[in-house]
Amino acid sequence: MKCLLYFLTLFVFITISIQGQSFEKKGSTLCSEKKMNSPLQLLSNNLSTTGAHSFDMLDYSLNLDIYKCFLTPYPSSYTGIEILTLLADSSINYIQLNAINISLQIDSVRLSGTGFAHVNNILTINLDRIYTPGETLYVKIYYQHKNVADGAFYVQSGMVFTDCEPEGARNWFPCWDKPSDKATMSLKTITPGSVKLGSNGRLADSIKSNDTIYYNWISRDPVATYLIVISAKVNYNLDIKYWHKISNPQDSIPFRFYWNSGESGLANIETKVLQMCDRYSTLWGEHPFEKNGFSTLNNQFIWGGMENQTLTSLCPNCWDENLVSHEFAHQWFGDMITCATWADIFLNEGFATYCEAIWYETTGGYASYKNDIISDASDYLANNPGRAISNPDWAVNTPDINTLFNTAMTYEKGACVLHQLRYLMGDSLFFTGMHNYGTSDLRYKSATIGDYASIMSSTYGQDLSWFFNEWVYQPNHPVYANKYYISQQGTNSWEVGFQAVQTQTNTVFFQMPLQIAINYSSGPADTLKVFNNVNNQLFTFNVTRQPLNVVFDPYNNIVLKIATLTQVAPMPVELTSFSAEINAGLVILKWKTATEINNSGFEIERAKVNENLDVINSKLILFETIGYIKGSGSSTTAKDYSFTDHISSFGKYVYRLKQVDLNGSFIYSSNVQVTAGAKPLSFTLNQNYPNPFNPSTTIRFEVPKNSRIKLTIYNTLGEAVRVLTDANYQEGVYEKTFDAKDLASGVYIYELKTDEVQLRQKMILQK
Repeated sequence: MKCLLYFLTLFVFITISIQGQSFEKKGSTLCSEKKMNSPLQLLSNNLSTTGAHSFDMLDYSLNLDIYKCFLTPYPSSYTGIEILTLLADSSINYIQLNAINISLQIDSVRLSGTGFAHVNNILTINLDRIYTPGETLYVKIYYQHKNVADGAFYVQSGMVFTDCEPEGARNWFPCWDKPSDKATMSLKTITPGSVKLGSNGRLADSIKSNDTIYYNWISRDPVATYLIVISAKVNYNLDIKYWHKISNPQDSIPFRFYWNSGESGLANIETKVLQMCDRYSTLWGEHPFEKNGFSTLNNQFIWGGMENQTLTSLCPNCWDENLVSHEFAHQWFGDMITCATWADIFLNEGFATYCEAIWYETTGGYASYKNDIISDASDYLANNPGRAISNPDWAVNTPDINTLFNTAMTYEKGACVLHQLRYLMGDSLFFTGMHNYGTSDLRYKSATIGDYASIMSSTYGQDLSWFFNEWVYQPNHPVYANKYYISQQGTNSWEVGFQAVQTQTNTVFFQMPLQIAINYSSGPADTLKVFNNVNNQLFTFNVTRQPLNVVFDPYNNIVLKIATLTQVAPMPVELTSFSAEINAGLVILKWKTATEINNSGFEIERAKVNENLDVINSKLILFETIGYIKGSGSSTTAKDYSFTDHISSFGKYVYRLKQVDLNGSFIYSSNVQVTAGAKPLSFTLNQNYPNPFNPSTTIRFEVPKNSRIKLTIYNTLGEAVRVLTDANYQEGVYEKTFDAKDLASGVYIYELKTDEVQLRQKMILQK
């Protein structure tokens, strides 16, 4: 009864959808809707693996008699003969395949197969002997497809087609039904003479005898099982166009367009597809297959498209440019290079969705591209399911289709991640990397996200694993609550401060390069780029024109974010509740509360000042510069302030005050830096800033007690290239500058070593 109600509801929905079909939706949305509404989940509900995969599938050879499927009463039953070619990669005397019991009846096995058991959707075939690693074997299977509707093999009123993603191929032929094991294939079928039938690869021959056609399709290129396809119909219409290769315009490949009578828009798409092939071939590597094509199906297939290798399925009358630009891009990303596991689905759907934007850029310029990306980002932010794009568990356990093909996450966030990678790398390196990926040894194979990240890192010249860890393997996005100030320093001299603040609590800190625009009272704005690698990071800029305001991410390149920017005034802070004491030359200023908030909105923690001191009439005089307090030892250079003039330098380590009456004597201390903040609780080695850097960077470390500190720089071979310091340090916070102008670009390791700890961090030199 539940199934009956499901199909009644589905029929009503189909009727309404077909009558009111609209193509205002993006191709990614139509693709996602199709896959999330697949009945495979309802009807098979068994997507488990078959256990140990002890062989490499080399070829599927299918011979199907589907003649009666095209004749009334249009049964779904047929007979099939399958020959498997396998390579043993361990010692085996049996193999296991996926084969759904409600759909398939196994009659017998031959060649290397001597017997079988078909239980719980697993077909176990006993072999005639033990095969050792490296041996090739052949197994012949005689089977029948039952007269059932299984959500993978469709029959209706003279049309037959298959639709298999993610793991539906096991419904219509026994196979190892995982995307990691691609194989070549051939498909021989018997149909009535009025039927046109398309499949993967090339049409080797089609022989008509009386009222029967014997089709023989062969794919020389390996294909994943979920991408093996049949699209066939009585009196199908067929157009054939030819695309001329960029590498050899004298050579061409056929594009086959199967269509239903009464459909519109086909002529336009036939032209557009050939143009898309030019564009995608230029960007990602030349079209990889010996043929390609599209077929519109019937009202059993109403949600967009499915990117079957070299023959994409489309819903009826769905000759839509958005949809086609998405599905056709899969021929590179999904078909030529297939996700190794479902944990790598980003490589399929995120990439195809991004290609929609690329096609917009091709036809309408960068503004059109960016509008499409912003649309993706907006929809993601409105419908974010709060998880990561990729879950490592999906490599073993296939998730439900609503999770796997979630529009906001798999498609839209995936596309935006690629846009942000383009922003990070720059157009030249990004597109070079994408071309390297598309023309790499991964062609016709399966890939992981790590494989892609490795190629992009190699192209960029720096390890980009941090980028993928943040945006692909972590949930959500940054929430910025940034602040800035403008402070006049003198005639025609201003300081602009920008503090990058992330406030999200349900994900990681997202390090990224940030663009900051400074608008002026006259003349053009300055757009500055900094690398934000720690939270609450402060950047200061000295300018010679009157600043009006600051704009964060002015070109909205970090589209996966929520951001606010508040201007704060760098006003003095009144800290009236403090005391001071002397301890072995260390002047300690103590606030009575743990923290106070100044009226610029920044927290000031307890301050500790270790400083060059000068004593004049039992009063403490501090000498000030930006960043540190330093003294000359001469009272004539002291800056004298009133008692209430306590000025914070916007989160740095400087506090100014005129005088403090002290009970005790001074011991002069020289050449010691000022620090602000609570006493260090442990040895800490912070991330260098900026990072990446060229040619110098600052390394900050914290020392909780008097210790000997050795700070050393190593290359990736473990060779020491610089010792920044090897000396005794009192408790405090210190900074060292590393000048690498004599070193090559690359990744370096810096190590802080004491008698108690050994701390390490990575940094990137980019020249």
